[in-house]
Amino acid sequence: MKTSRSLFSVNEVLKLYSSGPVTGIFTDGSCVGNPGPGGWGTVFVQDDKIIDQKFGHADDTTNNQMELTALLAALELTEEDSKISIYTDSQLLVNIFNKWASNWEAMGWKRKSGPIKNLELIKKIYILLQVRNGITILWIPAHSGYKWNEYADSLSTAYLRDVL
Repeated sequence: MKTSRSLFSVNEVLKLYSSGPVTGIFTDGSCVGNPGPGGWGTVFVQDDKIIDQKFGHADDTTNNQMELTALLAALELTEEDSKISIYTDSQLLVNIFNKWASNWEAMGWKRKSGPIKNLELIKKIYILLQVRNGITILWIPAHSGYKWNEYADSLSTAYLRDVL
């Protein structure tokens, strides 16, 4: 099965890309079909050097579940007093945690338009963000050549390279 984008290995990414932020935590999730097999990845870099990374996969998932799982893993790489930016190419995640989640919590974890999908993951992340209040979630454009975003994408698609 072919996908619309290239599936670069992390070594290929490091050779091909050099632009973008050089400090922060970068996350990505991916899925072939929605639902379908998917993966997630997160990489913590400081001054363009990898401090830590995590990645994983699921046989039957959604893209949003993988994006949320990557963000949760990123938060687990931080300490309570961390002051760092987490970069995601998911505008949905940026909106959830920068705009909507506090209102959802105030409304008993409901929204006017219906149930909140992936609520358990959202709650876990929201609680961690309350404790780690020095963390900023920022949007970064997908597949725009930013080295560490491309690297996180490569981690998230590692499993998919084997199943496609």
